[in-house]
Amino acid sequence: MFHLKNTNGKARRGQMETAHGIIETPFFMPIATKGAVKTLSSSDVKKLGAQIVLSNTYHLLLRPGLEAMKKLGGLHKFMGWDGPMLTDSGGYQVFSLSKINKTTEEGVEFQSHIDGSHVSLSPEKSMEMQAAIGADIVMQFDDVAAGDSDRDRYEDAMERSLRWAKRSKDAFTNRAGSSVLSPGHRTVAAVPFDNTELPALFGIVQGGTHEDLRERSARGLMDIGFDGYAIGGLSVGEKREDAYRITEFVCDLLPEDKPRYFMGGGMPEEIVHYVNSGVDMFDCVLPTRNARHGTLFVWAQDPATVDWSQNPTDFYTQLKIQNEQFAFDTAPLDAHCDCETCATTSRAYLRHLFKTDEMLGLRLATIHNIQFYMTLMKSLRESIKGSQ
Repeated sequence: MFHLKNTNGKARRGQMETAHGIIETPFFMPIATKGAVKTLSSSDVKKLGAQIVLSNTYHLLLRPGLEAMKKLGGLHKFMGWDGPMLTDSGGYQVFSLSKINKTTEEGVEFQSHIDGSHVSLSPEKSMEMQAAIGADIVMQFDDVAAGDSDRDRYEDAMERSLRWAKRSKDAFTNRAGSSVLSPGHRTVAAVPFDNTELPALFGIVQGGTHEDLRERSARGLMDIGFDGYAIGGLSVGEKREDAYRITEFVCDLLPEDKPRYFMGGGMPEEIVHYVNSGVDMFDCVLPTRNARHGTLFVWAQDPATVDWSQNPTDFYTQLKIQNEQFAFDTAPLDAHCDCETCATTSRAYLRHLFKTDEMLGLRLATIHNIQFYMTLMKSLRESIKGSQ
């Protein structure tokens, strides 16, 4: 269940109730694609203030697999994470692994990037795997078009995603026995999910950079009825101004009493812009991926002093720690951060760790970047002080 608490312009602050805890919105989800946030333990992630993590259905379907996940008792137990969890349905791999898959109306047949074996994924199979994982937020299976697609491809992907949305909801509802999705978050008996609460099911708005396609998608999904709505098919190669335009357009269409999720974005300034457009939820690989490549997000000023309502872009810098200029820099990584890395590690030492290929460097950099994103979201939440 989603409760909208405060608004400031289009920016929203609220709460989501799940079987594994309450999440304050807007929030960012660190990526635990295969059941782990790279270089960090579940305990590390929790200490950094992450309220929820995101794992991927496709990758977990390959390893450890559907039956193994059932035997292991779900991903929460398997990875030692007791907080909320969202699972991507696997639909993104229709786009990202397009060279090794074949899409039909039934679903997608993948050639495993691990061993070359063929794996089928459909709306029904996606719901079954997400149930085995035990996600608190389940995503419909969708078709994602690349950011440079023509209108025909966008329309085809949008229409297929709508058809798959209906099949996803039917399969999801069937797995919950006689229970039906409702505006509330109901406790149900003996549902075949990892918890005793019926998870939230989200539909995904597609349509590329075309407003009319996006509107058809959004209205079609609302007719089916979901617990929340995601904006998919952006941050896949289109221009940033197009992503901004479409996000604001879609948010204006979606119901106020349902959470809104921007999938796969993004840079800190993009998140600020999307929050001010009415988005509640985010995920992205950037903080962890950049960390492993020695790029750190560093505050340019105390985040408490930033006017977030003005869509600032100059509130941080990206520091490339392997640069020669940091060889003898004994200052903390970030003067406005209190994470473990900034409290214990100089820029010179972190550079040394990267230069000598010490794995500790990857861990310390990841700790800082995740902390940066958690602080960003906390500051954004605290700035939304209007009344609902």
